[in-house]
Amino acid sequence: MILDSTFLIDFEREARRSSTGPATRFIEQHANELMMITFTIAGELAAGMSLGRHRSHWEEFIRPFTLLVYTADVGWHFGEIYRELKATGQLIGANDLWIAATARAYGVSLVTRNYDDFARIKGIKLYDY
Repeated sequence: MILDSTFLIDFEREARRSSTGPATRFIEQHANELMMITFTIAGELAAGMSLGRHRSHWEEFIRPFTLLVYTADVGWHFGEIYRELKATGQLIGANDLWIAATARAYGVSLVTRNYDDFARIKGIKLYDY
């Protein structure tokens, strides 16, 4: 399952505060699942104030997650999703489009706090936390 940026930001904050919140509980409840991030999520985390200051901190944080890379199939799904959402006047942000396209192309679920945005997209199993 792909862990969206919103999830990872919450998880990182919980870890920094040494508190068990919804993100930490979700990880604990799904400990046997493969946890993944997309290339766009890795970039969003690198741009953030918390992890983006030091590459070593960023690398340490993303190390446990499988990094899903761009493929031509991801690009195709991006285009499909974009056209589907634009036709209904429900476009979402570009980074979220890439995340959704990656989930659909790889056939994996997505964990997010932005459930309503991603629920507009057919063919993706979603988890809220």
